[in-house]
Amino acid sequence: MSREVVEIVAGERPLREVNAEIRTAVAEGKHVELREPLSRHNLCVALEGGGSVAIDGSAGYYCGGLNNGGIIEVRRNAGWGVGEAMAAGRIIVDGYAGMAAGASMRGGTLHIKGDAGPRCGVAFKGGDVVVEGSVGFLSGFMAHAGRIVVLGDTADAIGDSLWGGEVWVAGTIGSLGTDTEVVEPEDEELASLETLLGDLGIADRPQDWKKIVSAQGLWHFHARNARAWLMI
Repeated sequence: MSREVVEIVAGERPLREVNAEIRTAVAEGKHVELREPLSRHNLCVALEGGGSVAIDGSAGYYCGGLNNGGIIEVRRNAGWGVGEAMAAGRIIVDGYAGMAAGASMRGGTLHIKGDAGPRCGVAFKGGDVVVEGSVGFLSGFMAHAGRIVVLGDTADAIGDSLWGGEVWVAGTIGSLGTDTEVVEPEDEELASLETLLGDLGIADRPQDWKKIVSAQGLWHFHARNARAWLMI
């Protein structure tokens, strides 16, 4: 059954007014076509319900922050913090994403079809971030749970101070961050990853994955090994 389509024009209207209209439509299960986004910050925050939004252009900082069930598609690029603190739902960025994409996420899926900037998945706490391109430095910094999946390359310090969760890389690793290691993935984990990428419609799926996890050296502070903490 097709959803009712609602067209909302952002332009230079008050953002509270625009977001209130989007939240109402998504909560009612409708599909929103958001016109003239003008790369404004804080679009589509705190969505709940089974509806969806397609942003006809680029979005600024913190697009889709606190998402709790909505489906959001950014048809161009997204600025810093896209999907920050998302709990459920899905966000698709058809272009590139700025710094700290998926910061503090707790659930849901963030799918970036281009590259992502530095600190992608910083303080990550659950869900999946999938980047079809490459990610910047310190991506996965202090992540606690979930999966960060990079089909391209990484810059330096990937997974620095990783506490939990996993970082999967198909391309070249610039350098590992503090207290991380590459381990051999299990067959079940590879199958789960294959399912995730298939569900996202990624046809050309890599086979040579590197799985990065915490080496657990920072899990407990030891005064005689304080140098390891000073490297963070």
